[in-house]
Amino acid sequence: MLVVDDEDDIRELLDMTLSRMGLDADCAANVAEARLLLSENTYQLCLTDMRLPDGDGLELVRFIGEQCRDLPVAVITAHGSMENAVSALKAGAFDYVPKPVSLEQLRALVKSVLNLPRQDVAQNEAASGALLGESQAIRQARAMIEKVARSQAPVYIGGESGSGKELAARLIHGQGARRDQAFIPVNCGAIPENLMESEFFGYKKGAFTGADADRGGFFQAAHGGTLFLDEVADLPLTMQVKLLRAIQEKRVRKVGAATEDPVDVRIISATHQNLKELVAAGRFRQDLFYRLDVIELKMPSLRECREDIPLLAESILARLALDSALPMPRLTAGALKALGEYPFPGNVRELENILERTLALSGGTEVSADDLHLASLVASGEDASSASSGGEASLQDHLDRVEKQAIMEALQKTRFNRTAAAKLLGVTFRSLRYRMERLGLNE
Repeated sequence: MLVVDDEDDIRELLDMTLSRMGLDADCAANVAEARLLLSENTYQLCLTDMRLPDGDGLELVRFIGEQCRDLPVAVITAHGSMENAVSALKAGAFDYVPKPVSLEQLRALVKSVLNLPRQDVAQNEAASGALLGESQAIRQARAMIEKVARSQAPVYIGGESGSGKELAARLIHGQGARRDQAFIPVNCGAIPENLMESEFFGYKKGAFTGADADRGGFFQAAHGGTLFLDEVADLPLTMQVKLLRAIQEKRVRKVGAATEDPVDVRIISATHQNLKELVAAGRFRQDLFYRLDVIELKMPSLRECREDIPLLAESILARLALDSALPMPRLTAGALKALGEYPFPGNVRELENILERTLALSGGTEVSADDLHLASLVASGEDASSASSGGEASLQDHLDRVEKQAIMEALQKTRFNRTAAAKLLGVTFRSLRYRMERLGLNE
């Protein structure tokens, strides 16, 4: 280990702590000494203060990122200086430790670093992962996933509905230091607002009616692992404030508790909405946005990687056939051509839906373009567009009919499971509930 700090007592404390963990440490008092040691030795972790006599920790983070790419570097930041911590993470730091240094947190950080998979193992896992495709957009996404997996920095995943944001989050978790710990996915739009605090942070016995025992929340369940906040844009502002504090302090307070508990989680968030626009509109807190969007990963739409459609279709069809205990039919050249020309507004999720329906209805050894029924999907979209421009009914009436039909079809496909129907439609549970109430579908 390499420890860089200009205070003798801090260096001694860190050296002693690492020694008790069975680890050797070299110590440097400034950037120049650190660079010299880095040129002469190989380390598993560099731990550096942000303020140094001849420079700052960010300078060292950038230097290591350029010269020692496989070396994780963590920074020690002044208490309450989250801006410095976020800047370090954006510059490529693995993690940060606030002052005064918590030895418990330091030990957890070191264990995370020691648990990092070797670079060759991470590359093999990335190559064999479920993010299939050889298009430029997919290769860039895979490379970014591999890079951020070796960090502890919060990751924000953007992209259209159905583009594979949760898959990307699972790959980041599975290729990182926390891969043996829990991955807890949370759909922020599916939790009633009055239950959010207790669901995220847990509660103490007697905190409210029905709380007959202590219970942990999502943060406690993800302790040591990864918490994936899907559709994070749907969090109400009051919950955004509490989430911000939990991320900054790495501590949470159960509902009804007098004290806070430390939590060690990596945050990955995602939404199909534009968070920057929501911040500008005052619907999402800017300070929380900067905490979540330390590293941004954009998942490409299926339209951006059309050359991958044949590979994806074959893979999905093989899995669906195996799950259904059915022989796998062959996609004809005409079927592959039709899939390649279809716009896929629902991305990979829609491709899977089309193939699942086709497999259930075809029953043959081949799937032709006609078996996919893509023409009817395109026609329904065109009819909706043309009908809205004419006729006696108002535009809103027509849109309501189209929306009603889409919701009813999704409910029927999911046996009226609203959560599953919302996912199928690419909207949040709360949004679906509101739309059903507006359209009178709750009877």
